Amino acid sequence: MAEIFHRRFFLKGATGRLEATLWTRPESGTTKLAAVVCHPHPLYGGTLHNKVVYQVAKTLHRLGAPVLRFNFRGAGMSEGQHDDGRGEQDDVRAAIDFLAETFSDAPILLAGFSFGASVGLSVGCRDKRVAELVGLGLPVDDSDLSFLKKCGKPKLIVQGGQDQYGSAEKIRKLLEEMAEPKRLVIVEGADHFFAGKLEQVEEAVLDWMKERHPDLETTRGAA
Repeated sequence: MAEIFHRRFFLKGATGRLEATLWTRPESGTTKLAAVVCHPHPLYGGTLHNKVVYQVAKTLHRLGAPVLRFNFRGAGMSEGQHDDGRGEQDDVRAAIDFLAETFSDAPILLAGFSFGASVGLSVGCRDKRVAELVGLGLPVDDSDLSFLKKCGKPKLIVQGGQDQYGSAEKIRKLLEEMAEPKRLVIVEGADHFFAGKLEQVEEAVLDWMKERHPDLETTRGAA
């Protein structure tokens, strides 16, 4: 079982401090990948402690990546007010800034769940420092995700087969129009929150990551 260093701190955001937590490992050496995971809609209880966000962060940490989670403005102890996904893009950039400064030689993976996917992937597609993207529970039924059609970065999309905010039919249609490289994993029987299906989410992320990064070593029980 890998030892974990857990640092709680505040990022410097555009409208004040953003509550954050960073998982790293005690081993020294080159960091091969750094990751940030963005949480779901804060007006509906979404925070960095969301179960899906936690599971994805744990999965990425098992691969040896330092993983940053943070609360969007107005959530938890983060300052500022919710801005309907506009100002939150600056929050994502603050997280990317931190990773780029702290792990300057490492490519950055950006992952997001629901609201965190629509906001985070929008920023990640445009930011040259972000190398690859993971979107979970994309709210495609009521969000404009057309930016993904021209996003040429590697993308993994994990969607519940019974997602009430992003139907499998619409997500498949969007995938057809997305730029390569891309992969879609439908978790059959899963709702938007992947209730009872988090192991399948972990498996989907691990399989994709191992194919892309065969040099990353998976550990047991990290985080």
